[in-house]
Amino acid sequence: MLALARRRARFNVRHLHTSKTACNSKYTPYDPDAEAREEELVDVCIVGAGPAGLSAAIRLKQLEAETGKEVRVVVLEKGAEVGSHILSGAVIEPSALDALLPDWRQTDHPLAQPVTSSSMRFLTQKYALPLPHPPQMNNKGNYIASLSRVAAWLGGIAEELGAEVYAGFAGARLLLSETDDAQDAQGRAVRSVRGVVTHDAGLTRQRTKSPRFEPGVAFRARATLLAEGAHGSLSKAAIARYDLRAKSAAQTYGLGLKEVWRVAPEKHVPGKVVHTLGWPLGWGTYGGGWEYHMADGLVSVGLVVGLDYKNPWLEPYREFQRMKHHPHFRALLSGLGAERLAYGARTLTEGGLQSLPQLHFPGGALIGCSAGVVNIAKIKGTHNAMRTGMLAAEAAFAALHPSAAFVSTASPATFKPSPAEVEAETESADDHAPVSLAGYSAAFPGSPAYADLWAVRNVRPGFATRAGLAGGVLYAGVDTLLRGRVPWTLGHKSEGNPSTSSPDALATRPAAECAKISYPAFEPPLSTDLMSSVALTGTNHAEGEAVHLRVMRGVDGAAWGETAARRRAHVRANVGAYAGLLQRACPAGVYEYPEGEEEGWEGHKLVINSQNCIHCKLCDIKVPTQDITWSVPEGGGGPKYTTGMLGADIGFATPNGVICSLVRPSVTRIDPRPFKLDSKDKLENCWRPRRFIG
Repeated sequence: MLALARRRARFNVRHLHTSKTACNSKYTPYDPDAEAREEELVDVCIVGAGPAGLSAAIRLKQLEAETGKEVRVVVLEKGAEVGSHILSGAVIEPSALDALLPDWRQTDHPLAQPVTSSSMRFLTQKYALPLPHPPQMNNKGNYIASLSRVAAWLGGIAEELGAEVYAGFAGARLLLSETDDAQDAQGRAVRSVRGVVTHDAGLTRQRTKSPRFEPGVAFRARATLLAEGAHGSLSKAAIARYDLRAKSAAQTYGLGLKEVWRVAPEKHVPGKVVHTLGWPLGWGTYGGGWEYHMADGLVSVGLVVGLDYKNPWLEPYREFQRMKHHPHFRALLSGLGAERLAYGARTLTEGGLQSLPQLHFPGGALIGCSAGVVNIAKIKGTHNAMRTGMLAAEAAFAALHPSAAFVSTASPATFKPSPAEVEAETESADDHAPVSLAGYSAAFPGSPAYADLWAVRNVRPGFATRAGLAGGVLYAGVDTLLRGRVPWTLGHKSEGNPSTSSPDALATRPAAECAKISYPAFEPPLSTDLMSSVALTGTNHAEGEAVHLRVMRGVDGAAWGETAARRRAHVRANVGAYAGLLQRACPAGVYEYPEGEEEGWEGHKLVINSQNCIHCKLCDIKVPTQDITWSVPEGGGGPKYTTGMLGADIGFATPNGVICSLVRPSVTRIDPRPFKLDSKDKLENCWRPRRFIG
């Protein structure tokens, strides 16, 4: 950690090497393409320190040790710490971990709670009816763990092996070649990816340079692996730029809302896993709930709502809170000692095999949930994310060092480097050309991750028929018994270019065609208002930083394309036709359409409370007009899902009733700001949940 801190200190010094004009005035114009930047030459740049990205880093450094061929690996993580943007409470299948780290069980690992029982329930409003347990849902040999702790543990291993892991550095833009030097899958001439540019710090809300402006660093890489999770901003840009879904369906998503509770000791059953279908969601809405009994008396409860829901009056957060009113959950979460500790939300990919894009592009590749490898029938993706990271790492290493001989652990049957068939490599300090990762895409079919997705490929689209939930349950039961061995593959409904359009947005019906939904009153502490939950996320964005949520279409130049006319058009369509869907759909209260004249329509305007954002990406996916673009904020911003969900964060209420979450800066946070309380109990540099207007 000391060496890592020194590297970060070095980068902070580099950030100060800017021209004097950059700091003369807060009104200094900002052009990201014109900024002078420090460059770092690396072999592989990985964006995202989740299971996929860290597995790739570990595998690359393992191959370096095995072959003696050096490879510089840099991992960029937008969270303040590795694991701080990953929700806790997951069932993990350890097969990929066995392949990556065969001796992991003999180490001090965070997978402390094996699954002891697994069942399914169909919920009505009052009853929890047992359902047959499909073979794909078998959890024998699996573990319930804090995924944020797992990421932190993998990050430590990657660093010990020599990978450079930089938390608080958000990958903001793809670094492209100056001219067309490659071809995409359709044979068109394109510019290749040459690495990643990190965020520029110190922009004002008007997107001008403030006195503290510091340009980001350009990491020039021969191979760039995007491991941002579902619907990452760079992954979205790469898919659109290279039309990577030209031969596949558009991705469809779900929103997972999750809480971690400490329950009464007599109600805690270590290792118990329960999945639910049915209530509170209607027959036409895909989704389901869960209950995972973790170690130390903790229980993860949550609800996934398919984002292809049609009714714009539906509120995913209220559906989750209503679910806890069911007698099954009420009994679990009530009583002496019951306490809610954490809340969070994140989108997840549901499209499966049919929605997988081409995995490689000129100069890089998509891995993990950036590619979309969640097994939605199992409600698991960590094992496949790790497998894709390992396989991409092996393909990158083979391309960087063609003469190296090694045996694949990610997919021994499909990836077999043949060093005897290539010429001896010639390495030059001046040669930093990107390498092709086509070997990754070629080896994926037939790999363990592919086989896992193939077996359940028809489950999710089976729920999108006119038969709704009932038909989906019946079909999924038969399909999982057959393990996908049927001569057909069901498709996803989509319109437009699958590389740029969102079928979930297009599925939304006008509000006038749908019935309003009446939700029960909150019953604290069992169910609470949204802002009380958001306070538990510890989300933190600098009050004056540039807003990272913009109203515009497309991906190129997204940060500079917003205009007042576009905001008015957005309000006109979304309030007029869809009753302001985002102010109900967002699980963090970021969007409002209050009455107002400025940039408004029919007495309504758009307010974006970007400081509330917990980086779930729902807005970028579900807004019917498809004109919200999520981009990375300054590094270290966003939620702080601590590695233990408890950690060193402090939550409190000031005398005026404003709930605050104070997030302590860590050694991995660049430019940490001090926390102060003045005589009026106001917290400076503290996240404050924004109250709804009106």
